[in-house]
Amino acid sequence: MKIQTMPTKGFCAHRGANNTHPENTLSAFREAIRLGTQMIEFDVDLTVDKYPIIMHDHTVDRTTNGQGTVTELSFSDIRKLDAGEKMDLRFVGEKIPTLDEVLEIMPRNIWLNIHLKGGYEVGKTVAQAVLKHNRIHQSVIASGKEGIMGAQSIAPDILICNMENQGCDTRYVDETLDFKSQFIQFCGGIADARDIQRLKENRVAINYFFSNDVSELRMLFDSGINFILTDKIKEMMDSSMNIGILPVVPDYLNAGE
Repeated sequence: MKIQTMPTKGFCAHRGANNTHPENTLSAFREAIRLGTQMIEFDVDLTVDKYPIIMHDHTVDRTTNGQGTVTELSFSDIRKLDAGEKMDLRFVGEKIPTLDEVLEIMPRNIWLNIHLKGGYEVGKTVAQAVLKHNRIHQSVIASGKEGIMGAQSIAPDILICNMENQGCDTRYVDETLDFKSQFIQFCGGIADARDIQRLKENRVAINYFFSNDVSELRMLFDSGINFILTDKIKEMMDSSMNIGILPVVPDYLNAGE
């Protein structure tokens, strides 16, 4: 049985390569993979007829040529929208992808930072897809308690990133350890060195939201950060060699085979 080796440090392409490609689309994810990113973050919500689609906002207004709330639109409605033209005319025709479509294109050796845009039901649906696509080894459910509980009702051992009461203080670290999370995501700063040490002792990987500044990289990694979320994945990856972080060579072989 093949044991997949996963990155321990690097960059997380926030909604894919979103400063050069339409966010949360297949083209943005493919570009992030091409650049060798170690983690990709994307957002999952459910349509009114319960299809899991990739969309950050609760409405489609900002990123597509349509209007309306995701949870009030049908999958058929969603698929009629153009998710590329607002970014650049060369992306005209880009569709809002489904979770299945995203999981199908991902290599097996990068982390999938799956941010739930809902609670228990979204968690269940995402966990079902993760199992169906044999992605349990690399998928991290980023959510508050309700979403985590939904995911764990389907896959008790699924990896989680605690997003309940997100911040960088001791309370957040305590809750993350109580949840037995495998990941935490600091937001708005970096935790106290003693809290970081506790996370390391408990083998909790630390995500940092976020930085687009290459001058910060050495300081962030030296502080104990594992993965830096960024909107400028190309610039970060171009600087990665200088700090000893190598791009990932995508592996598309089935994990466990």
